Amino acid sequence: MKKVIKIGLISLLVLAVISTIVYKAVNKAPSAELAQNEQVLEIFKAGGCIDCHTAEPELPFYAEFPVIGGMVKKDSQDGYKAFDITGLMAALENGAVADPVDLAKVEKVVLDDRMPMFKYYIMHWGSSLNAEERDIVLDWAKNARASLYADNVAEAYANEPIRPIAEELPYDADKAALGYMLFHDTRLSLDNTVSCASCHDLSTAGVDNHQYSHGVDDQLGGVNAPTVYNAVYNFVQFWDGRAKTLADQAAGPPLNPVEMASESFDQIIAKLEQDKEFAAEFAAVYPDGLTEANITDAIQQFEYTLLTPNSRFDKWLRGDAEALTAEEIEGYELFKKYDCATCHNGPIAGGLSYELMGHRNEYFAERGLEMTIEDNGRYKETQLERDRHRFKVPGLRNVEHTWPYYHDGTRITLEDAVRDMGYYQSDVKMTDSEVAKVTAFLKTLTGEHQGFAITTTNSVDDIYGHDDEHDDEHGHDDEQ
Repeated sequence: MKKVIKIGLISLLVLAVISTIVYKAVNKAPSAELAQNEQVLEIFKAGGCIDCHTAEPELPFYAEFPVIGGMVKKDSQDGYKAFDITGLMAALENGAVADPVDLAKVEKVVLDDRMPMFKYYIMHWGSSLNAEERDIVLDWAKNARASLYADNVAEAYANEPIRPIAEELPYDADKAALGYMLFHDTRLSLDNTVSCASCHDLSTAGVDNHQYSHGVDDQLGGVNAPTVYNAVYNFVQFWDGRAKTLADQAAGPPLNPVEMASESFDQIIAKLEQDKEFAAEFAAVYPDGLTEANITDAIQQFEYTLLTPNSRFDKWLRGDAEALTAEEIEGYELFKKYDCATCHNGPIAGGLSYELMGHRNEYFAERGLEMTIEDNGRYKETQLERDRHRFKVPGLRNVEHTWPYYHDGTRITLEDAVRDMGYYQSDVKMTDSEVAKVTAFLKTLTGEHQGFAITTTNSVDDIYGHDDEHDDEHGHDDEQ
């Protein structure tokens, strides 16, 4: 019996040695002679990332076996739902800079040692990352982020996923001045009662603080109006991303039958042309006069100016160690720990990707409201099943003032929004203390516009100093 046990132990030892040798042989880091993006590409290929994170993965032969095949297919489907790696792989192959959201997601997964899952790498020994490969990926992520931003962040915070807002972006001042007037001009609506500012009030953080905005004849829209401040940083506009630029976005509400309800831009132009003074001002800047393209471009130029820099968080990023309290810093660390910063990153802490509402837990089934067409999100535009319930991630700048929250405006308080995001998106049941800390951090993202702090009480006159008879006479109502 002792001899059998001894032979068994020796066999196990031999097996362990052989396994270690084989493991090391198949988990060798890429050659240091390769460019860094090529090293990372090789690591991702060896890791089998494309087996679960693409629309059409090459599944192994045993994916057709009973039981285990179902597990393999489900893992692949869940992986693709969570993260499509196609764009990142293409960027690496082409030597391009990675998308900031892809970058943040990969970095967090590596930091947490979450991928590949045990049940995958136990069958694919070359897929797990050794320490050297881990360092290569993290160093690549740091360098890639540095190449994305030139924002004067203090060295200690140079690799933070959230970045400062610029003091100013390029714009045409003359066109922006016209855009300001058009933004507040109710003549863009059918009955001269609604302007852009009606739903995006600059004195209340660029929103109207309603669940759904009120349009012509007091009709209600179908989604919560996002803030117009810092919208220039969004990679697309609208919750469903149907507008690529701010000018494209500006063309939508005037013709929307529920919002401003004008029949055509020709109708709008005819009204504006009756105002000889305004038409002359416009022609002095746009030689071809009032056209849909020029009207929307002017509004876009104005929106380029709607930045809210100099938040306390921005000051902290730029080296002011006293700008944040210990509680706020702890809140930021929790924000990163619970994966919030993988989607809410960049200058406005969001606005850079489409993400699934209810990523980790079912949101709509528990919401208790009837489904609407707007709940389909990006699916409305693409008709791709993967895009159902996927929305453009909102930016979190000035978020303490932009209630109610979510595309459906169902969360009134920031605390409720934080708590439920943790559950539905990250499968985390945050404690009251954690919610309070993350909320405190989010309030540090409130900035200022042209020297005035973003609040819900500033008037547009305070901010812009516009108070002339021409504005008042033609519906540029600063109090809307």
